[in-house]
Amino acid sequence: MRWSQSLIPTVKEDPAEAEAVSHKLMVRAGLVRQLAAGIYVYLPLGQRVMEKVHAIIREEMNRIGGQEIMMPVLHPAELWQLTGRWTAIGDEMFRLKDRSKREMCLGMTHEEVIAWLAAHEVHSYRDLPQTWYQIQTKLRDEARPKSGVLRTREFVMKDSYSLDRDEAGLEKSYQLHKEAYCRIFERCGLAYYVVESDPGMMGGAGAHEFMAPSEAGEDEVALCKGCGYSANIELAKSRPGTRKGPEWSLEEIATPDARTIDEVCALLGIEPVFTIKSLLLVTKDGPLLALVRGDQQLHEKKLVRLVGEFRPAHRDEILAHLGAEAGSIGPVGTTLPVIADESLREGRYVAGANKNGFHLRGVAPGVNFQPRWADIHQAKSGDGCPRCDSTLRVERVIEVGNIFKLGTKYSVALKAIYLNEAGEQHPIVMGSYGIGPARIAAAAIEQHHDDLGIVWPAAIAPCQLHLLPVNMRDDKMAGLGDAIYAQLQREGIEVLYDDRDERAGVKFKDADLLGLPLRLTIGSRALKEGVVELKARKTGEEELVAPSDAASRARTLLSHLPT
Repeated sequence: MRWSQSLIPTVKEDPAEAEAVSHKLMVRAGLVRQLAAGIYVYLPLGQRVMEKVHAIIREEMNRIGGQEIMMPVLHPAELWQLTGRWTAIGDEMFRLKDRSKREMCLGMTHEEVIAWLAAHEVHSYRDLPQTWYQIQTKLRDEARPKSGVLRTREFVMKDSYSLDRDEAGLEKSYQLHKEAYCRIFERCGLAYYVVESDPGMMGGAGAHEFMAPSEAGEDEVALCKGCGYSANIELAKSRPGTRKGPEWSLEEIATPDARTIDEVCALLGIEPVFTIKSLLLVTKDGPLLALVRGDQQLHEKKLVRLVGEFRPAHRDEILAHLGAEAGSIGPVGTTLPVIADESLREGRYVAGANKNGFHLRGVAPGVNFQPRWADIHQAKSGDGCPRCDSTLRVERVIEVGNIFKLGTKYSVALKAIYLNEAGEQHPIVMGSYGIGPARIAAAAIEQHHDDLGIVWPAAIAPCQLHLLPVNMRDDKMAGLGDAIYAQLQREGIEVLYDDRDERAGVKFKDADLLGLPLRLTIGSRALKEGVVELKARKTGEEELVAPSDAASRARTLLSHLPT
């Protein structure tokens, strides 16, 4: 493609609202433009990247027996009502009514449609297993679109669905997808982790996420180098480090004006690890007290899985139930239900005395009060691994894919039934698998860039080679550029030919910004010495070759470039 005939609107400055590196560089390199909050136009080079990613995904999905279909974006509400997700999903779903006042929604995922299709088209065990997939637009009304294409309201997604006779069949389909996803991310040049995750609104028996390490990520994962344990922080277990504390006797002590853990520790000369953090929460069944160690944080989603949705108690509720302000409450003497984190099973602690300005020192959980024990703390770096003697590290990541064992949740609701060999009815066992192509591209930029711009992995770069004649006003140089461009095309190399009448400095800066794997520069030495320069963007390695050999040598170098 010739630059002079293409839409490649590079810009020098970062967009004012951009924080993520990928957001800045995708705008500056002319890959995307924002139409509205969370809605992007993909310009020619950005679309070429998407097509490269889609091609890799298609190859790997077809390799495991996937069949590509296309499902509608517009869904009738009754499908979602049958599964209960019409009411379970809140404002994130785009809802509308057609001219007949029939309730509809814009698809944010397609489990309901797949189950409907299976109910109509799959009848016998002979029809199974099946894997259906699509690469198609999804819409979610994100409350806070951010980070460029990483969190948007409209996006393209590859979603696939496995249909099996039983759990054994689902396990096989699940593993096939897991292996396919690993190949996809490796081919796209991504570093990634496979971590245990919470099925969330999808439901089902289990789930994994594929996470690309990046500071731009909104998620965190806990990782163990020792045994390979990995989990989304929302699900991660850990063993908080234990410290042998003083053998205090139970006594009430004055703690005037000490309302926080830090203030209590400073007053008493102790560490947070020897304190109990008490939180009064209100559930649908009434108030309860949640306890974590003073150096830990309550993991709200873990607690939600135990007690359902809850909210923090208001000041008047805290006074009414415990007789003290929030900074002085504790578990001793209360008749409220108490859930205590597992890290509090041993030792003696300082906790609120349910009396303003006072704490109890020497509180022994399980002795001075009887809690319900559970893992309700958030894993953090330095905690012990739950499976081995190593420690965990917590890392920020971008979610680029997920896989779910749905089981029969959707097939039962939509009557997707098959007959087995004996003529007995059984619900189809389903799996759901998603990948975000735009997130792959953005994560690749996050992981592969430098101070000058993008450094594309070879497999998903918009073009393979950047052909750059330094001075297009020089007829001989321009003629040589045209000749080499034709040679490169005959070699089957995807070329971005910078044939603009622009200053050399601008062209070199744009080449570094776009970050194509290989640059072929035609400068003054081409005319004086009969050599052109090939330069690898990733390594910076340079090589001089004769113009007549440039195309074949470029082909060889491209075939050996690392991702």
